[in-house]
Amino acid sequence: MSVFMRWYGDDVKKKIQEAQVKALRDSVEYLLTEANKTNPYREGTLERSGSTDVDELSLQGSVYYDTPYAIRMHEEPGLRYTDPKARWKWLELTVNEQADRVVEYIRRHLEEAHK
Repeated sequence: MSVFMRWYGDDVKKKIQEAQVKALRDSVEYLLTEANKTNPYREGTLERSGSTDVDELSLQGSVYYDTPYAIRMHEEPGLRYTDPKARWKWLELTVNEQADRVVEYIRRHLEEAHK
């Protein structure tokens, strides 16, 4: 009696890796969108400088603002913002507030990839 078995391990691994990268990309883009809702908006320069990066090998993502004054706007509590929705540490607060939602999205996305 012989048994034939086909191995799909490499295909499954590739599918899961693609799902991880997609979930991470979606998550950092979502965080940037949410952070932009409360960043200190005056002319839009700071908001337009917002961007994301994803390292597919290490599965690490980042959200950042790339203007010379972005760090000061984020870290200095005494600054006056012209937009009433603006808040100090808007990016950090957004990440903390949205963490559970992002983790759940990634979990669901990876669960679907396993099916």
